[in-house]
Amino acid sequence: MRKAGVNPRRTALVAAGAVLVLDQASKQWALASLGDGPIRLLGNALRLRLVRNSGAAFGLLPGWGGWLALAAVLAVVGLAIGSRRVQSRPEAIALGLVLGGAVGNLSDRLFRGTTIGDGRVVDFIDPAWFWTFNLADAAITTGAFIFLFAELRK
Repeated sequence: MRKAGVNPRRTALVAAGAVLVLDQASKQWALASLGDGPIRLLGNALRLRLVRNSGAAFGLLPGWGGWLALAAVLAVVGLAIGSRRVQSRPEAIALGLVLGGAVGNLSDRLFRGTTIGDGRVVDFIDPAWFWTFNLADAAITTGAFIFLFAELRK
């Protein structure tokens, strides 16, 4: 149910914008600060380590950056169109997290290479027990869980 005074589409776009800004700022920091090697946090459990990922999440599809950029463009367009159907604040926040993360990683693919579309995604959060990721990846995953939880509560 949509509450009076709440504009879900605006909420989604604000969340997406916040994710995009934080993601790109953190990646700029990682590029400037992690070139000399990783920073260890929590002993060996977590470190910040610069990785340039030419593939998909979890190191899948290495070298498929151009195809992944095309898929990301289609996903962003689909999410933007889908934002018209969002009815609740949790759905709007979930959509915004996923959209902002998708645009953040897409912008890496488009603008962090020698030509448009051949860029690599900047990853830098490296837990010892998981793959290296970035804030965009975390936002996409969190948004997907929020959306799933919101749908299960209906």
